[in-house]
Formats: sequence, C-alpha cells, structure tokens
Amino acid sequence: QVKLVESGGGLVQAGGSLRLSCAASGRTFSRYAMGWFRQDPGKEREFVATISRSGSITYYLEDVKGRFTISRDNAKDTVYLQMNDLKSEDTAVYYCAAGVRVAVTVTATQVDYWGQGTQVTVSS
Repeated sequence: QVKLVESGGGLVQAGGSLRLSCAASGRTFSRYAMGWFRQDPGKEREFVATISRSGSITYYLEDVKGRFTISRDNAKDTVYLQMNDLKSEDTAVYYCAAGVRVAVTVTATQVDYWGQGTQVTVSS
C-alpha cells in the first residue's frame, strides 16, 4: 500500500502561483510513476500531468502546458506540481496519484493509489 498526503492548495488570484506537494509513504516511491489529476463537483476526474519513475518523462494536459510543471524528488519521496499563471478554470480539487500510466493522455482508471485531494481556488 502507498499513502499519499497532499499540501499546498489554497485561494489565489488569477495570474498567481501555487506549488502543490505530495508526500508518499508505505512502499518504495521510486517504483511508481506519479501524477496529478483534478476534479470539480459534477465532473469527471481529469488528467493534469504525469511523470515517470526517474522523472525523465513528463506529460501534461494541453491547457496547462507552459504554466504547470510536475517534478519529483525521490530522495524525499515527494512529487510536486508548480502552477503558474493560474486561471479561473484551474479551480478544482487536485489529487496526487501513484502508479500512473505515463502517456500523452491518461484516465483516472489508470491509477493505483490516490491522495485525499487539496482544494485550489482561483479568483478572477
């Protein structure tokens, strides 16, 4: 089992920045590709970004390319999502995921473990 604990969400104005963190425990972190998803009430959970085990391969939702950056520090068992130039449409609950398929597009079914989610609200 893998436990994922997220932090860093909050309320920001449009154009602002946040960095989300996800600390993993339970099993060897470096064995897992990681990712971030987001979800608004009444909508399906949406792929945002994924990163390979080594960190050498990343994929992003087209709408966040150039604004968001996923990274990982295997020595700290932590994955990050740096979010810049935030927009109102980025408002959602953001979920950390472990055991993610690393591909151009990913669905929420292609995930082994989930964090509890952290709210990101962007005011306009």
